[in-house]
Amino acid sequence: MPQAVTYEAVWEMIHETNRQIQETGRQIQEVSRQMQETDRKMQETDRKMQETDRKMQETDRQMQETARQMKETDRKMQETDRQMKETDRKLDRLGSRLGEFVEGMVAPGCKTLFAQHGIPVHKVSRRVEADLPGGRHMEIDLFVVNTDAVALVEVKSKLTVEDVREHLARMGEFKEFFSEYASKRAFGAVAAMVIEENVRRFAISQGLFVIEQAGDTLRMANPADFEPRAW
Repeated sequence: MPQAVTYEAVWEMIHETNRQIQETGRQIQEVSRQMQETDRKMQETDRKMQETDRKMQETDRQMQETARQMKETDRKMQETDRQMKETDRKLDRLGSRLGEFVEGMVAPGCKTLFAQHGIPVHKVSRRVEADLPGGRHMEIDLFVVNTDAVALVEVKSKLTVEDVREHLARMGEFKEFFSEYASKRAFGAVAAMVIEENVRRFAISQGLFVIEQAGDTLRMANPADFEPRAW
């Protein structure tokens, strides 16, 4: 026959059931807490992803702005380069015109100036050129000729030491380019509107005639006892 259920057993079952209910409630609360924490973390992750997306959009915007600025900078650099080339072109043209102007001043005075130093002039030619094999070229600004001598005049708006050195090299090669004058004495001269004192002294020390502007006229800057170098 079935065993009788005692009061104590019933009470124990009720007590155990209540304990299990409480434990289940605790577990449900823990699960709920975990779900809330998970939801909070998911919201935080979503917020961070949105922030990351915002930063990426900002970075993309900044990169696009940087690219735009680089294109604008490149455009400005190209425009600056164009303006510089245009300025160089104008300066070259101005320098050429100024050189022609100075040559126009010097050429008429060569006869008198060289005659004063014992070199009578029969002919003055402007822009005399010659070529040799190998692409070698020589240009003489003013070419002064008489019976037994010639003079090569380099004309500048402002004379520099480097200009003098280049003309000395030109004098050394002159008879190679112009062999028809091999039997004549060749003299060198430099002429300019502006000649600094150190450049003037250097040119004279190298045996060159120095023609400079003096007011509205031209004069030889060489001293009276000057002995020109002959090539």
